[in-house]
Amino acid sequence: MASLFSRIVAGEIPCYKVAENHEFLAFLDIMPLAKGHTLVIPKKETDYLFDIDDDAYQRLWLFAKEVAGTLRQHIPCKRIGVSVIGLEVAHAHIHLIPLQKVEDINFSKPKHQADPEELSALARLLFEANK
Repeated sequence: MASLFSRIVAGEIPCYKVAENHEFLAFLDIMPLAKGHTLVIPKKETDYLFDIDDDAYQRLWLFAKEVAGTLRQHIPCKRIGVSVIGLEVAHAHIHLIPLQKVEDINFSKPKHQADPEELSALARLLFEANK
């Protein structure tokens, strides 16, 4: 059965797209830890990040670096935090989280229920900036 993220890639489930190329997709988390919390995924479903072949793994991180740069330009923050946990969805993904303080990347704290209109506006802004 396809993962939630594979269903997003296939267009079966909508997302707030931030960046995309033929191999990778970045979209806003709908339950973010902070404004601009973005998920970066390979389009090819692979459960475990370290099972991705070396070349694709490097390209994934370079894509994530580009997305992080755009986030930093458009979301006021001190840093873009990076986390790879991989337990929530059986599809490799990188969390990019705009940070003001280290506690902003604490996954045990309650997540925000993001406003769909705010997510949509932010996604449009970021997607245009990533073109």
